[in-house]
Amino acid sequence: MSAARSGRLVAASLAAVLFAAMPAVSGAPAASAATQTRADVLPSLEPNLISYYDFEHPVPGNPAQESDQGLSGTPVNLVNAGAQMRVADGAYPASGHSLQTMQVNPTVNGNDDWKAGIYSASGVPSLHAFNHMQQATVMVWVKQTGTNPNLNSNTANPSDYYNAFGIAGVLSGNSDGHTVRFLIEVEEVSGALHLVALGRRIDTGSSQVFAANQDWHTLLPQGQWVFLAATFDFNSGKMALYRNGQPVSGFYATPGDPWGLSSPGPHYTSATDPAGIKIGGSFPQNTLERNPCNCRFDSIMFLNRAVQPGEVRGQYDRALNAP
Repeated sequence: MSAARSGRLVAASLAAVLFAAMPAVSGAPAASAATQTRADVLPSLEPNLISYYDFEHPVPGNPAQESDQGLSGTPVNLVNAGAQMRVADGAYPASGHSLQTMQVNPTVNGNDDWKAGIYSASGVPSLHAFNHMQQATVMVWVKQTGTNPNLNSNTANPSDYYNAFGIAGVLSGNSDGHTVRFLIEVEEVSGALHLVALGRRIDTGSSQVFAANQDWHTLLPQGQWVFLAATFDFNSGKMALYRNGQPVSGFYATPGDPWGLSSPGPHYTSATDPAGIKIGGSFPQNTLERNPCNCRFDSIMFLNRAVQPGEVRGQYDRALNAP
């Protein structure tokens, strides 16, 4: 047997072992022998990788949409600039392109900001894996390419700036295009901006915020690719943030019991399909501008389980070393 073939068999066997060892998670896709192993994706993530956007796969015949390389097959729209938003700047060696988002006219009350996502007021059926679930993860490469946060284009006040800028998240079932089930962003907490993970268990309930202690400028320096991850356990109430594969210390910003976990469990999110996905700003249906991000994004992953710390580090290392 050739060394190359032997190596492929070992890799396939390892992926199968990792898959078999995965704990059962409510809402997880059924096991499939067809689960693929990709050079830039950690094999243990594949069974729960619901949506994955690497911005290397325009929808055939419609380059203003990006194909989902995850299990759900949910395309996202590249809003307001279409294929022009797909730029030749990969976050890691094996990546060729990323997504550019930006605020276009800060002083104009309009709908021309570059952002991405998908929206349906009645829910997006292909995102059903995020319906009535206990855990979730979002992982994303991001690079700031301009000022953030930005001038509020919805008012004429020249000193009115948004109190946040959006990175990536999955919308709640009753969302108007802004409210989320889980996301990563930079937002104001107790009068100061922080990198945060924000999760909402019940559509009509309150959100919990886990905010990083470290200054957000240090965590997201201008012009530098950074790998971020956030995990959410809606059953236990635990959340976590990671930067370049390492845990980020932080604090829970919402007092009390915003997820309503005091009652007997197990606890799940609302039994509703998410209204969509938003990337680089709110309202992916393009009806309003809010929290635009002058940023580039690459390899955005949404999973329906909370990945382990070693997997976050493993995914970071795998991306950097993918052939």
